[in-house]
Amino acid sequence: MKNTSNKKLSLTMATALVVGNMIGVGIYLLPASLAGRGWVSVLGWVFTAAGALILARIFGKMSVLVPNKSGGPYAYTRAGFGDFMGFLIAWGYWITCWVGNAAIVIATVGALQFFFPSWNDQVWPQVLVGLGLLWSLTLLNSRGVRESGLFQVVTVIIKILPMIFVILIGAFYFSWDNFPPFITTGDTPWGAVAGVATLTLYAFLGLESASIPAAEVDNPEKNIPKATFYGTLASTVFYILGTIVLFGMLPWQELSQSTAPFADAAQLLGGEWSAYFVAAGAFVSGVGALNGWVLITAQVPLATAEDDLFPVVFKRKSGRGVPLHGLIIGSSLTSLLLLMTASDQLVEQFEFIGFLTVFTSLVPYMFVAAAYVLMSIDERLAPKSLTSAIILGSLGFAYTAWTIYGSGQEAVFYGFLLLMAGLPFYWRMRWNKLKRRDQEADKSR
Repeated sequence: MKNTSNKKLSLTMATALVVGNMIGVGIYLLPASLAGRGWVSVLGWVFTAAGALILARIFGKMSVLVPNKSGGPYAYTRAGFGDFMGFLIAWGYWITCWVGNAAIVIATVGALQFFFPSWNDQVWPQVLVGLGLLWSLTLLNSRGVRESGLFQVVTVIIKILPMIFVILIGAFYFSWDNFPPFITTGDTPWGAVAGVATLTLYAFLGLESASIPAAEVDNPEKNIPKATFYGTLASTVFYILGTIVLFGMLPWQELSQSTAPFADAAQLLGGEWSAYFVAAGAFVSGVGALNGWVLITAQVPLATAEDDLFPVVFKRKSGRGVPLHGLIIGSSLTSLLLLMTASDQLVEQFEFIGFLTVFTSLVPYMFVAAAYVLMSIDERLAPKSLTSAIILGSLGFAYTAWTIYGSGQEAVFYGFLLLMAGLPFYWRMRWNKLKRRDQEADKSR
């Protein structure tokens, strides 16, 4: 049999996919928001990181229970709860991907404003650059998953260099006098931690990335659990250390008002060129995140279509084995949203759609945690292993349920409506499946 491992994602590439999809442009801005809440934010980071690492372990375990099956949250939910819930998770997750890609494009192009300040008042240059970036990465992904993986490794290396620079050199400029008070918002300690945890959770979205193109990962039963856990752990280290160092470098009142906290810190360390270095890193960070999410946007409907739960167009592959139609459809929908933001009248509409996806980005984690418990029971594991599985799955379920609650009533309500909007498509796919089965039965008579 021909060895195809050289066409798949290695452990390094899969780990880079996790880190690259988690660390986007947002981390370059988040310390400013956290400084305004107090140094309780560090505890919030730790709390969120603990929950994220629990979820990372669950996804790693599920990749072994459901081996060689692409789709990540969709595949694991379907294995535990059947076609209907699997479809709903795939539907919501897919929408979250291409809507989220539009937000990544906007943030990435926004990072260029450090180099082109005049863009602040010019919408169309930003939109055109964003569209060019999106379709360039779509073209890259059309060449194959390994090419995308190699690009992801390169962008991850480039994106973490400015962060390493600020963390290591900034430690010598650290002063406790710059730290904010414990709580600046007037909340109770638990309320403050909860608020920070909800805010920081979105920095961990993407921890499941290595499990989605599972069929394209070399030695997936070993490499997916490692990539998921190590990628999440590495991102956690950068998040927490970066926040602590910036808290100690810049007075918290100044930091909380900054629009580019890492760049401001870098300018303090090495002048204007250091600020440009960090700003370039922020841009590359966004490019890498967009590359990874373009890949994911095509892989989820591919896995779902292979189970006859999404239209057949999504499982058609090019000669390179790439779901080309899925790439084109996903990027086309993202492009449409980008063009919507070019109209002042539709900006609020776009923000509303993005708001809807909050719920659909969290629900898959909860169902995967529940599926892990159910499947562990079905596997009839040894008592000690089963107890560990139940505890791990229950912690993951409880943590995700809490974050969904913390996202607010409106996000839950409208997110639920968004999931329900997929029901007509599910009924249609089921109808087509039953119709094909009847036709095959008639031919066999």
